[in-house]
Amino acid sequence: MLQMTNVRKIYRTELVETHALRDLTVSVAGGEFVAVTGSSGSGKTTFLNIAGLLETFEHGTYVLDGEDVSGLNDDDRSIYRNHKIGFIFQSFNLIPDLDLFENVDVPLRYRGFPAAERRERIGQALETVGLASRMKHIPAQLSGGQQQRVAIARAIAGQPKFLLADEPTGNLDTVMALQVMELLEEIHAAGTTIVMVTHDAELAGRADRIIQLVDGCVLAEEHTVSQEDILIPAMLNGGEPLAAQL
Repeated sequence: MLQMTNVRKIYRTELVETHALRDLTVSVAGGEFVAVTGSSGSGKTTFLNIAGLLETFEHGTYVLDGEDVSGLNDDDRSIYRNHKIGFIFQSFNLIPDLDLFENVDVPLRYRGFPAAERRERIGQALETVGLASRMKHIPAQLSGGQQQRVAIARAIAGQPKFLLADEPTGNLDTVMALQVMELLEEIHAAGTTIVMVTHDAELAGRADRIIQLVDGCVLAEEHTVSQEDILIPAMLNGGEPLAAQL
């Protein structure tokens, strides 16, 4: 699970002090799919960065997967992040000179997996997103939706417990956005905990729960499915890989 309690984050310059999170308390259960919404400046991205151990905070506690990670140093945060968390970004963040296989391979190399295991994990991840046949293509040869699917493959290849997505459909048209959302739903159905920041109310409504932020605080929460559905995610298609193509 993910539990932040009274987390406070302040950005300071010589002239300005900005309170990005104001004693924020948020809990995400294991296996849950949570959408975080709010207007620009509400603290969504700051929350996600702290959840992903990309940023520190001034006050409060953060427990991730049963461990208090509030006081970890930079090196320990990097190790924990690489083992437990997968990231999906709005801008894909693929390396343009590397082919799809090599892009998915990057975080696996950091974790020190042997070559044979890396090849197996990369093949499975690209098969899951329907791009195994294009693993030697470079990102420029793909559509935006396909590039986002590569980013998802990269995020899930390490089999993280938590998948954090920052506006994963923000650069896609409506059709591709819905298809990427369906892929995330299938990954969630297989048991991965997902926290997704989005401004799209329709996509947010497909998550288990919506958390709305305003001025760095939780304004409202809404469950969109029953708690039993959250706690017992069903395996989709008997665990078969996704066949849909964008």
